[in-house]
Amino acid sequence: MRSGLSAVLIALSCLLVPFGVLSAWAAYGLSDTSRYVTTMAPLADDPDVRDAVADTVGDGIMQEIDHELDARVRRGTITPFVHDAVRSFTRTEAFRTAWNEGNRAAHDAVLRALRDERDPREHPVTVDLAPVTAQVKARLAQDHVPLANRIPVQHTEVDLLPAQQLGRLRKGFHVLEVAGFWLPIAAVAFAVAGLALAARRRRALTATALGTALGGALLALAVAIGRSLTLADLPAEVSQPAVGAVYDALTATLRTTSWILVALGLTVAALTWLTRRPHLPFRRRRTSTAPTTRTRPEQPPPRVRV
Repeated sequence: MRSGLSAVLIALSCLLVPFGVLSAWAAYGLSDTSRYVTTMAPLADDPDVRDAVADTVGDGIMQEIDHELDARVRRGTITPFVHDAVRSFTRTEAFRTAWNEGNRAAHDAVLRALRDERDPREHPVTVDLAPVTAQVKARLAQDHVPLANRIPVQHTEVDLLPAQQLGRLRKGFHVLEVAGFWLPIAAVAFAVAGLALAARRRRALTATALGTALGGALLALAVAIGRSLTLADLPAEVSQPAVGAVYDALTATLRTTSWILVALGLTVAALTWLTRRPHLPFRRRRTSTAPTTRTRPEQPPPRVRV
């Protein structure tokens, strides 16, 4: 009974390890704005991300000025200048600043929407692209691009989260906040209780370590599968290399934690096996009540001659 309960507790602990790490990462890693901006900041120098941003912003600018310019003029002269100017802008320090501020604004907007208790149907999550358009317009004017001053800088809001999906996402976010706190605590508590109840604690410790390593490996596999599924579901106009770079940046901490669990579990299991006590052979000793010293047989008395 005691050994069976110990095995169940250890199995539950190993099962909760990957889910606890995943929920803690989602609840505390992704929900911290400063940490999110720091994680996304290096992507401003990623070529795939810069190209994706340049194409998106360039197409947006051309859509804004489409009604003011003749289509033939746009295709022949304005479009190459706009895209070249946007690509040049993505290599400047101003773009890095705009990138960080844009990520901060978008993250704050998403968090406010997820934590807001008002009716989600009235409050979709949007981000304004007008600051980026204004900086690109100024860069085009400095390069003396024709008709650059006629580019309209309007408050173009891009939907980050549709209003009809906020209710479901808000419930999931609250569940993650609760699970991110309690699942790691439950995993540690089950492991400690299982080791305390184990009749053979060395063997139980080895099983716990190997289970932890297996949980870390499954977590790393889940991250890899999630990446493949994310890239496979993208629309054709979205850059897969750029989305892959963003996914890798966001899950870097998760991947590192999973491999730490694998290394830690295997190390503890190996040390437990190497430091085990050797079993010495046990020999029974026969006990006897007989005297241990031998007595000589009595000699007959010598004969005396008269």
